Amino acid sequence: MSWFNRVRNSLPFIAKRSTDETLWIKCKGCGEMIFASDYAENLYVCPRCEHHGRIGADLRISMLMDEGFTLLPQPEVKEDPLKFRDTKRYTDRLKQARAANPHRDAFTVASGAIDGQPAVLGVQDFHFMGGSMGMAVGQAFCNGAEEALKRRCGYVVATAAGGARMQEGILSLMQMPKATVMVRKLRAAGLPYIVLLTDPTTGGVTASYAMLGDVQIAEPGALIGFAGQRVIQETIREQLPEGFQRAEYLHEHGMVDRVVNRHDLKAELAMMLRYMGGKAAAA
Repeated sequence: MSWFNRVRNSLPFIAKRSTDETLWIKCKGCGEMIFASDYAENLYVCPRCEHHGRIGADLRISMLMDEGFTLLPQPEVKEDPLKFRDTKRYTDRLKQARAANPHRDAFTVASGAIDGQPAVLGVQDFHFMGGSMGMAVGQAFCNGAEEALKRRCGYVVATAAGGARMQEGILSLMQMPKATVMVRKLRAAGLPYIVLLTDPTTGGVTASYAMLGDVQIAEPGALIGFAGQRVIQETIREQLPEGFQRAEYLHEHGMVDRVVNRHDLKAELAMMLRYMGGKAAAA
């Protein structure tokens, strides 16, 4: 870049020119170049190979919930309880993540309706520290379950995580049984709990609330598992089959009930909520 372009781009009152990086994106599935606007209009699904890109919490909520939903307040939890530090302090990592994301942590809950069916929707955002599960995520999940119990409606959770948040140690792992207790409360109340597995869902999240749904739905091609493929291969000393830990493979082997295209998710979830006892939204 010439010095003129550097100066021009640094001036806030001059509109930035579109570049190849902003006009096009390269599909991670087929490697083809796609217009960024077409990709966004197609819900970040490749129009050529149907590869489902990762999306944030706000977009996921707006895609699935009817207009008029409300966001539950983000829970206040003790931050950096272990005074953890690796190459950076944990508090600095949180500040950096919050500066780059619209919410204070990786789990956001909305209350409203899905295609006319009353529901509470919890969405895990991989863009926030890899969607890692810490105390704030665990508390937000439980708050969403409490809201569903209060409203007597279904609870839908879209998972996306790299696992438990190591900076919170055992306190992050405690969120697994904590969330499991809330799922049991929903079941005891006869309320549907539906899990939407998105790319990627791994680690402690997979070992807890991601696999406890009355129905398990997955987006096409989503990576779903506990340990990584390389770790498993080195442990069992066998070559794993092609597509192992992908949504389609898990569907074939009974760990996932349905694999649903992103365009069809809203109607699919509404149908399940209606079938499993969801009541029609008030007129």
